[in-house]
Amino acid sequence: MSEPVNIRELNELVASKNNFVALITQGMDRTIVGQKHLVDSLLIALLANGHVLLEGVPGLAKTLAIKTLAQVIDAKYNRIQFTPDLLPADVIGTMVYSVKNEQFQIKKGPIFANFVLADEINRAPAKVQSALLEAMQERQVTIGETTFRLDKPFLVMATQNPIEQEGTYPLPEAQVDRFLLKVVIGYPSREEEKQIIRRNLSPVNETVAPLLRPEEILEVQKIVEQIYIDEKIERYIVDIVFATRYPGDYNLKDLEGIISFGASPRASIGLAKAAKAYAFLRQRGYVIPEDVRAVCHDVLRHRIGLSYEAEANNISADEIISEILDSVEVP
Repeated sequence: MSEPVNIRELNELVASKNNFVALITQGMDRTIVGQKHLVDSLLIALLANGHVLLEGVPGLAKTLAIKTLAQVIDAKYNRIQFTPDLLPADVIGTMVYSVKNEQFQIKKGPIFANFVLADEINRAPAKVQSALLEAMQERQVTIGETTFRLDKPFLVMATQNPIEQEGTYPLPEAQVDRFLLKVVIGYPSREEEKQIIRRNLSPVNETVAPLLRPEEILEVQKIVEQIYIDEKIERYIVDIVFATRYPGDYNLKDLEGIISFGASPRASIGLAKAAKAYAFLRQRGYVIPEDVRAVCHDVLRHRIGLSYEAEANNISADEIISEILDSVEVP
């Protein structure tokens, strides 16, 4: 039998870190206009110790968002521009011969940072994508015969442009599955766009001062791990994932010809972790069904395979997820 959980203590523990989210949001607001979903998604991935795949047209502050987050936390940030001629050594590092010492020395790559932006990840060949995704999964890199642990916290935000498909190498489903969230961002509103113009034409450039330390992130990650998930919520998560695999069992027979393959067990784990992080952002020490529903689209949209029939009828993964959420019984 598991020990009884003291919800009041958990709530107090979460409340003790109440200023954490406020400090990050305050720092992000100094440079980012709008894009609240993007900022929340980065925070969820950071708190759940996962990674983010971001899809959106150029110019939507994707790079600025993760760079600002690194500045707020006073953490090391590196950007890797993925191109067709990139090599795995350009990402993880390599052995370089030193004439002076007459021996090979290890030169670490840009993956050795707390926050890594993999810009236009689908522009690089599969072997480069694999090198990055292996580092993301294993949290370590081997160069020559030496293995290095990556810094903590460690967050990769990969971007891809949904418009241009020429000269790209789409990520295989098994590799896309390594990302906790796939976030799709759109254009700002009219008011936000006016603010963006004013801010960029202003002679005074907003600077972001460090407000937190990387060690504080690790402390908060441990608190997020302790957030309580009731067995009913666990069943709800399993039902949602199983509905993507066996839609007929959930009165969703119309989805059987549309889904070519359902979400993997990583989706169930991802939903639970992301829901815990979302509950923390809402200052709760326990998960409620609304937390699961709030993160469901971002966790599942890259884990559901669409059939030719779905593509022919322009049916998106988001529509399928919405239909599943409408059908699966909420505890």
